[in-house]
Parts: sequence; structure tokens; C-alpha cells
Amino acid sequence: MEAPPTALAVAIDGPMGSGKSTVAREVARRLAFRYVDTGAMYRAIAVAAVRRGVPVDDPAALALLARTTTLTVTPGSDGASRVLLGGEDVTSELRSVQVNQIVAKVARAPGVREVLSALQRSMGSQGNVVMEGRDIGTVILPDAAVKVFLTCSPEVRARRRQQELAASGTPMSLQAVQRILEEDDRAATTREVAPLRVAPGAVVIDSSGLTVEGVADQIVALVEHARGLRDL
Repeated sequence: MEAPPTALAVAIDGPMGSGKSTVAREVARRLAFRYVDTGAMYRAIAVAAVRRGVPVDDPAALALLARTTTLTVTPGSDGASRVLLGGEDVTSELRSVQVNQIVAKVARAPGVREVLSALQRSMGSQGNVVMEGRDIGTVILPDAAVKVFLTCSPEVRARRRQQELAASGTPMSLQAVQRILEEDDRAATTREVAPLRVAPGAVVIDSSGLTVEGVADQIVALVEHARGLRDL
């Protein structure tokens, strides 16, 4: 019987609109790996904050919320992550306008990051996982066999994000989307805890002129190379 491939983790980081979620799902599908969207986990805590009336300007209250919330991430039939709060699937609420307005503050709360980071590391330690977010290669899985930083031109990112919002029932002008991206970039790169940056050893891929399949091809090739090195 042929031995199973060596378990490994793929870490994909990048700014909003870079295409990392779509690419990560495709890479996971091709490799038959588990896909984990860590941003969805922070959005789930934001959903819980809205439901329970927890003030997002109170880091201590957010930390308590994260510690007392049962959060589960499971693979959906479409390959995307399904997020459950106390057993209830809240995936459809993750991209609501209300959540979009507060998720950055939720993600900046050190206590929230501590709780979710521990959960994400546990998931990553099981191997055969594609995990994407803002601090996967730098903080969560710094020893991942494959680390990728996915970037893209501001114009393409804005158009992609505009299409995502329209598909979710929240149409918005391109100029408004560009302002959201600029603010998100500023918040992600300047926050004190786990700012967005290129991880040491990460391969930077600009997806501006590439299809999802083209980017996935490059990442899968990196995985196969990593497997080959481990088999030496």
C-alpha cells in the first residue's frame, strides 16, 4: 500500500480583495486539504457581539465574549468554511453591513486574538490544511511548509470586493469600496497585534493579471516541491 503524503500546512496571507479566500478554497479542493477561513472566525465573534449587545470599544468585554463563545468551523459542501456559534450556523450573517462595520475593532482586541489564535493553531497542527487570513504565516503557522502572501493592484481588489458585496445583496459604488479597502489596509498594517505583513520565507504572488486557476497552479506547485523536500 502506498504511504499517505506527508501532512503539511499551507498559509496564505493578504489584504482584502486579493482573492485569497477563493484561491485558498481552490488549492484545498485540489489537494483534498481542509480549508480554514480565519477571517470568518473573527466575523463570527462580531456576530455574537451584535446579538448580545457587547460594546466593540470594550476590549475586555470582547475578550470575555470570545472566551465564553463556542465557535466551530466545519467544511461546507461548496468547499467554503461553515461557522457555527453554539451549534448554530451563522455563515450567512458574516458579511452583513453591521458585521462589516465592527469586525476590524473585534479583530484588534488582544483577548479575542488570543482565543482565536489558539484555536487556529490547533487546527493547523493537524496538517493537510490550507489556512488563510492576515497573520497566518507570521503568527499562527510560522513553520508552515508553504507560506504565500497574495497581493493585487488596488483597482482589481476594489472591483473584486465590489462584486462580492453585490453578490451578497449589498451593492456599493467603486469609490466607496476603494475607501473601505484603504481603511482596512491602514487598520490591518498598523494594528499593534499581528499586523499584516509578508512572513519570512513567504512567496509573494501578484494575482492582478492571473486567474484563480493560475494562482492555484503556483501554490500547488509549491506544495509539491515542499513534499519532495520532505521525502529526501
